[in-house]
Amino acid sequence: MAAPGARSCTLSGLLPVQTSLEYALLDAVSQEEKDSLVYQYLRKVDGWEQDLLVPEFPEGLEWLNTEEPISVYKNLNGKVVVLDFFTYCCINCIHLLPDLHALEHTYSDKDGLLIVGVHSAKFPNEKVLDNIKSAILRYDITHPVVNDAEASLWQELEVSCWPTLVILGPRGNMLFSLIGEGHKDKLFLYASIALKYYKDRGQIKDNKIGVKLYKDSLPPSPLLFPGKITVDHVSNRLVIADTGHHRILVVWKNGQIQYSIGGPNPGRKDGQFSESAFNSPQGVAIMNNVIYVADTENHLIRKIDLETETVSTVAGIGVQGTDKEGGAQGEQQPISSPWDVVFGTSGSEGPGGDILWIAMAGTHQIWALLLDDGKLPKKSELQKGTCLRFAGSGNEENRNNAYPHKAGFAQPSGLSLASEDPWNCLFVADSESSTVRTVSLKDGAVKHLVGGERDPMNLFAFGDVDGVGINAKLQHPLGVTWDQKRNLLYVADSYNHKIKIVDPKAKNCTTLAGTGHTSSVTTSGFMEATFNEPGGLCIGENSQLLYVADTNNHQIKVMDLETKTISVLPVFRSENAVVDGPLQVENQKTPPKLPKSAACVTLSPVAASPGQTLQLKLKLSLPSGTKLTEGVTSCWFLTAEGSRGSHQNMETQKCKERHLKQTLNPKGLFLKPV
Repeated sequence: MAAPGARSCTLSGLLPVQTSLEYALLDAVSQEEKDSLVYQYLRKVDGWEQDLLVPEFPEGLEWLNTEEPISVYKNLNGKVVVLDFFTYCCINCIHLLPDLHALEHTYSDKDGLLIVGVHSAKFPNEKVLDNIKSAILRYDITHPVVNDAEASLWQELEVSCWPTLVILGPRGNMLFSLIGEGHKDKLFLYASIALKYYKDRGQIKDNKIGVKLYKDSLPPSPLLFPGKITVDHVSNRLVIADTGHHRILVVWKNGQIQYSIGGPNPGRKDGQFSESAFNSPQGVAIMNNVIYVADTENHLIRKIDLETETVSTVAGIGVQGTDKEGGAQGEQQPISSPWDVVFGTSGSEGPGGDILWIAMAGTHQIWALLLDDGKLPKKSELQKGTCLRFAGSGNEENRNNAYPHKAGFAQPSGLSLASEDPWNCLFVADSESSTVRTVSLKDGAVKHLVGGERDPMNLFAFGDVDGVGINAKLQHPLGVTWDQKRNLLYVADSYNHKIKIVDPKAKNCTTLAGTGHTSSVTTSGFMEATFNEPGGLCIGENSQLLYVADTNNHQIKVMDLETKTISVLPVFRSENAVVDGPLQVENQKTPPKLPKSAACVTLSPVAASPGQTLQLKLKLSLPSGTKLTEGVTSCWFLTAEGSRGSHQNMETQKCKERHLKQTLNPKGLFLKPV
């Protein structure tokens, strides 16, 4: 509710006077002139008979990064306050965060300025407090955030889009609003002059606001918000974008780390592995010992050479670009928030490797980086290093069109290539339209596959429904991967916490794994499995295994598509120490002493190489008329010659068929049930 004596508390009350100010600023030449115009504006607004007061935060809302709920008229009295209306999925909101970080580093609450994030969710999944917690950790948000799940303050102020900033004076009086991204200069100008104006009148207080950062209570973990993963089919390795640790991991299939590149802090630096730095990297693609990385928050495409152990920049200038055409050489071409990358070819067949396709989330387009001289569909010959738009107008839409430049995407975040006929296309996880789309590699035509609806302007057609075409519903999908063997597409339906499977011929979309509930508990079966905003996935082992970056669970899940079982990939150094060490190493277990009557089954020797995954299928059958006593533990264990220990399982339920996976280098396997 508004304080007594308030005028109409919508942003429209500011519009006429602020519009006049902004026209005057366009004609101002010097900084002194701009400062003076804003100071005079504040004198006018401050002299209104009644303040344009912001409503109080509703009672009962959940708060983060604070010791207690905040009141506009109790805690924020005497402060210049910046309210940031945001939703954490929105790329424009993400683009605004560096401006807010810079403002916080310039002015603190002791100086009289405070930023408060007002999270006003677009998707149902974004209303959940734990998911907002994960987002503020991912984006290093350290100011107070309130979860306005029903967008009550948004509605009262008649906010119209994400992001919107509202700057308040020390009485809760609204002074300015800024809509959208790209207003850093105005933000600093308005905030700094507001501080000066009210300090001159003795209305600024230097009291501190009690802050309690959620990140301070988070235990360390081997992975932190891993965003994407890919497989090197030649060398038996995986490449993981360990996004929250700002690094790239190259690991063997058993989880043992070969290379850790960058991290743990964000940065931008080329050079040797030991000195290189990334900032929230996402998409990764590997071929011939070279990895290309979508270095998302640096707005760069980076190249990792595993032979020379060096990192270099191949596209982007290190700041967010607004160019929606491109065409310059990579290192001179500004780009915006690349989110995924995949190799392609300028030829008509084969996966190739002379084009790097880029999901350019920041400009809602699909771009290409030429890794060799070549040509794009319906394009003339292009030089190596050219970086340019391939599909998408740059408007945020769900628009399909035979002409690629007239099509519209909405924050494309995942790519996969099906180069073979009859597909010959890129599959695109278009997150903000909650669709999967295709882009033809023959003529660039953009077509709908599943999700969304026919209205290209409706970006709210989301849900969790298995079905065909637009009758299927997704919620902010972030990843796709193509199974060439089965002619199927796997989708990380991120905000539904599921992995789904799409038959592109029938346009049929069904749930493969996931209950839709979030949990870090790992279960063995697909339908009992739980994920938490999975962001990326890839397929390996001749289409037997699906690797999933289970982002908010800080894990890589391994899905066996044949046995329908799921396990967690351990991540460890060669000396068996978990990287970044958060997970406590279990004490070495001592096998139980076997009674003389215990049966012993010896299997035939199995040839295996280091790092190879072996699968043992165990089925226990009880004699007729007998059963296990509920609540009483039974025990079996196996040993392997040459392994470092035995492998145990405690079973308290009825004996069932079970699947075991262990990475071993055995001369033989011995199973000894008790």
